[in-house]
Amino acid sequence: MAADLAAKLRITEIFHSIQGESSRVGLPTVFVRLTGCPLRCVWCDTEYAFTGGSGTDVASVLERVAAFNCKTVCVTGGEPLAQKSCVDLLTALCDAGYFVSLETSGALDVGNVDPRVSRIMDLKAPGSGEAGRNRWENLDSLTMRDELKFVLASEADYQWASAVVRERQLERICPLLFSPVQGSLDPAQLAQWILRDQLPVRFQLQLHKVLWGSVSGR
Repeated sequence: MAADLAAKLRITEIFHSIQGESSRVGLPTVFVRLTGCPLRCVWCDTEYAFTGGSGTDVASVLERVAAFNCKTVCVTGGEPLAQKSCVDLLTALCDAGYFVSLETSGALDVGNVDPRVSRIMDLKAPGSGEAGRNRWENLDSLTMRDELKFVLASEADYQWASAVVRERQLERICPLLFSPVQGSLDPAQLAQWILRDQLPVRFQLQLHKVLWGSVSGR
């Protein structure tokens, strides 16, 4: 289905930076941050995207993205899928030839996202305060072009995530990412647990925070 270029969106920011997470870490990327999120994770680092933003349309977003002359685009939030027109934006970006990823909480249906998009989907651990919002049916929609991310704040979170990985054999669905919450879980400790337990996951840090100590990485 063709994207509706007139579809309305509320945008917090559009910027050019280095991708700090996922298997695309290190790639120059244009970030399109949509406004709004129905979740309230206790460790959230993008609360500024919950409200405000500027109204625009899909066509205008494409123009702003094109100005950066960068073929890798990440649509993020907040929770981008909370805006219905996000699916139009994703399809339009793919149609324009961009390498597109979507960062989503996993609380909303990802099944209607354009199959050309790589969905980077969270599974919320108990320490987030939002584990009850995990939409487990989303796992049936994921493929090896997608990725599952676990953001972990404690050993209890790690044990929960490890059990989910093993019980559901998630590595057969898509690549898996384990990240420590900055200031809550020592990264070296998380790395040691992963090695000790021989988990089939990728350890990751938020590279943009290592480089700039900022949320947006600018």
